Formats: sequence, structure tokens, C-alpha cells
Amino acid sequence: MNPDEVSVFDFFAGCGGTSQGFSDAGLRITGALDHDENATATFKNNFAHVSILQRDIRDVSIDEIEALTAGKGVRLFAGCAPCQPFSPQNKNRSKSDPRRNLLQEFQRFVSALQPELIVVENVPGLQAAKNKGPLGIFLRELARQGYEYDVGVLRALEFGVPQERRRLVVVASRLAIPVLPRPTHVVTRRPPRTVRSTIGHLRPIADGGVDSRDPDHAAMRLSDANKVRIRATPEGGDRRDWNRKLLPDCHLVHGGHTDAYGRMWWDRPASGLTTRCLSYSNGRFGHPEQDRAISLREAALIQTFPPNFRFIGSLTSRGRQVGNAVPPTMARKIARSLLKSH
Repeated sequence: MNPDEVSVFDFFAGCGGTSQGFSDAGLRITGALDHDENATATFKNNFAHVSILQRDIRDVSIDEIEALTAGKGVRLFAGCAPCQPFSPQNKNRSKSDPRRNLLQEFQRFVSALQPELIVVENVPGLQAAKNKGPLGIFLRELARQGYEYDVGVLRALEFGVPQERRRLVVVASRLAIPVLPRPTHVVTRRPPRTVRSTIGHLRPIADGGVDSRDPDHAAMRLSDANKVRIRATPEGGDRRDWNRKLLPDCHLVHGGHTDAYGRMWWDRPASGLTTRCLSYSNGRFGHPEQDRAISLREAALIQTFPPNFRFIGSLTSRGRQVGNAVPPTMARKIARSLLKSH
């Protein structure tokens, strides 16, 4: 199967991480859906030729998607739903969270429109409930409808993404037995992709600053207290390196989450980026050397977005878009493996 024979409809498209990776693999992105206004604007800004519907998938009918895909030869549905209901980073997870059912919403369109190929990506926590959970229900329905599938947890670092990020991936097909990609990067004591090799070339900026040449090379402003804290933090260090007087009250009695207020290492991959990846206090998101959190451009490069990819919205919104995205490099290799198996 040649890449240019495959048209894609990207559900939960976000800012376009999956679409970027699939496009880089040679697939044709012909339509997309997402509910977030800023993410949709970012998608339009980078995929001007693609029609994207800004709606909540729960309010979209089969007929609407069928009309959007009619005559475009769409053969692949991508469904990378928001992962927060199943993420271990979310301490307020609830079985009543309506987002837990988004995979079943995606299933509605699969069942009705029967694409030949399917790709789903989410956090490994989606497997937690096993057969009784959303993933088990989804896979049983795929099998009932005649799809073959492969499912597994992929380590992004083994596919050229310079961060420790593990993602659950499902590939399914009505045409052949699909196969997940095999790792392309051997991870040893000296990983091939590091923070330095990814962002070390960017111009220095201050906290709250913006590079005049790139409006997405922008960093959040630090509070006075956090300016003192980050100056007391060495490369790869965290709050365990501080004088006790610098600790926030919540950390005086709670010793966990040592990545909070941490700096990245230059010559290691980054920790997994989250929707709060621009916030110094919410993870190991401090720049290895400069006294600030990583910028939006640095986060996007760590996620393997192209350097000319432009984001729309407030800095907080843009950071959330990057943290939510599928790393394009990983999406590209998933697409290539799926096509190769056909």
C-alpha cells in the first residue's frame, strides 16, 4: 500500500501532532475534528488545505462525518482521544468523567463508516480496567466487525523522540494483519536524542521573554520566589538541592513528586511533557541552564514538531496543545509500519 493511496480523517486532531506525522509519512490528511477553539486555529494555521470541524465529538452525527469524507477516498481513521481521564498525572480521576467514553464515541464512526485502517493512541492507563474498560470494549467490537489489530505500549525514546514518554497504541485493519513499529533507536547510557541536541541551538531568553524572531519561543514569567528557587537549582537538580527555607509549605510535609521544580539535564532526554509543561512548578520543566521554564518552542521541539510549526492562543493554551499532542515523529513511524504490513 503506497502512502499517497491513503487519505486520513483525524478525530481528536488537537493542534495536529498526528496529522503532521502522518503527512510526513506521505499520507493525505483530508479532514479533522476537534472541540478546542485554539487547537483548531493552530491546526488550520498549519494545514490550510484541510477541512477541520470544531465540535465536540459527542454532538457530531454519522451523517456529518460521512458528508465530510464523501468522495475523498478516506481509508484511515485516527482517534487519539484526550488522555487525562486515564493519566496517572491526574489526581482527580473519576469514573464519572464524561471523557472516559470518548473512545466509544470514536467507535460510533468506525462501526458506521467502516474505514479500512484505524490508529488509536492514548496513555497506558487506558488498559487499567482490562476487558471491562473502554479499551477492552473497543477491541472486542473491532474483532466482531472483522478487524485484525495489534496493540502495545511504545516507548517514545526508542522512536527518536527526546523524552521519556510511553503511549498505548492500537493499529487495526480490515485488509491485512497490522503490525506496530519496531524500535528504531537503541537506548543506552548515551541516548541518541537529548535535550541539548534538540533545543541547544535556540537563542537565550529570560523568564517572561519572547524571541523577536519566533513568537513561539516564549517562556512563562516566574514569581519572585520561583526566581530564587531556580537559581538555587543546578542542572538536573530539583527542590532537594534547596535550603529548607525555599520549600513551599506543601513540600515541607510531603516528600514525593521530586520532579516538581526540577531542571532538565542537557545530555539526557526530557521527562514526559504534560499539558503544564511550560510551568516550572509542575514537573522537571526547568531549562537546564537558563533561569526559567522551557519555552513553548522548546517544548514543541522536544515533542518533535517541525521548527516552523506555529501555535495559536495564549501561552497557557499553546503549552496545553503541545502537551496533549502525539509526537509527530512517533506518528510517522506508526503510519509507516502500518503501511508496510499491507
